[in-house]
Amino acid sequence: MSLARTESRFWGRFALFAECLLTGVWVAVAALPLVTYPAALAAGARHLGRHLAHEPGGWREFAADFRSAVRGGWIVGLAGWAAVAAVWFDLRAVRAGLPGGAFVGAVGVFALVGAAAALFRAAALWRPGTSWRPLLARAGRHTVRDPAGSFLIVGGLAVVVCSAWFSAPLAVPVLGAVVAAAVAVEERHRHR
Repeated sequence: MSLARTESRFWGRFALFAECLLTGVWVAVAALPLVTYPAALAAGARHLGRHLAHEPGGWREFAADFRSAVRGGWIVGLAGWAAVAAVWFDLRAVRAGLPGGAFVGAVGVFALVGAAAALFRAAALWRPGTSWRPLLARAGRHTVRDPAGSFLIVGGLAVVVCSAWFSAPLAVPVLGAVVAAAVAVEERHRHR
């Protein structure tokens, strides 16, 4: 293998890494209103998909995708916060020592983690004009049928949480790597 080809491959991978970090920042900024995180993830996934396909794309295309995704995505974001609140109440029941609370708390946390993986997969599948409901149903099936891919996304989310625990600003760019993982997992699932 020639040195020029090796350098080209290195720079291509480095450019993808840099694009992931930039995407994480864009996703974090777009998710600031708190209910727009599904749309932000979808726009980030589309941006990385364009980058991987060597298509032009930048902030304007990201913003256009975000505006399109937020139309139905804010309802998904609101439902996600409702699920987090329900699990929080379950965990409060565990702490209160209610009978069966430990089981209900464990099931709630497991379901919340699965829902997060499904949301990332749905964001990777999103295209302009697509409704979120069928996307989430399809992503839910993929989450269950492809546990290895779902575990990759959950592992990426764990890295984001650990990064935030270590240094909160690190979680922002790492978020782009999790979006990239979701895009890769869905691409892998598509080729199976």
